[in-house]
Amino acid sequence: MFIAGVWVSPGRPDFYRSVVRGMKTIGKRILVIGICGAGKSTLAKELSARTGLPLIHLDQHHWSPGWVESDKALWREKVAELCTGESWVMDGNFGGTLDLRLKFADSVVWLDYSTPRALWRALKRVVRYYGRSRPDMTEGCPERLDLEFLHYILTFKATKNKKIESQLTEFSNSKPVFRFKHPSEAKGFLRRVRG
Repeated sequence: MFIAGVWVSPGRPDFYRSVVRGMKTIGKRILVIGICGAGKSTLAKELSARTGLPLIHLDQHHWSPGWVESDKALWREKVAELCTGESWVMDGNFGGTLDLRLKFADSVVWLDYSTPRALWRALKRVVRYYGRSRPDMTEGCPERLDLEFLHYILTFKATKNKKIESQLTEFSNSKPVFRFKHPSEAKGFLRRVRG
């Protein structure tokens, strides 16, 4: 696990006691990122509930009904506006705005799960919500499955992880990054988070 510029093992008994001390450590602006299907929105919702911080699902702000994407320039402006809030838990990828979000974030939770795990979870989500909009998505954007989405998941780690890691390395020199490779690590983290 990568935290404040150091790889740390969650297997150490003192790991969570030394890293997670309520809001003093994770801050008031928490960014949740990761591969599609990892459970970013679910984790962000739980973090919001435990901390009392407002929840921002970027998907709800990026997509218009009918799966219409925001204009790139307008999207950066919108993200900048969302980031200026005093406090938040924000989930979503949108690599073209990660630099902007990192400027405002106090900490980052990175769900860096394996591709097979993410694919399985994404497919379960599709089955659960197929033809309907998920609670964390814009109304009018029904869950669907297409080759583009599958390709995005299957190539995410190969095409996105190095850039994410590079951006987070710089960020982590002064702020914590919690990188989880397995859902059990994220669950352990959540159990220790309090407002």
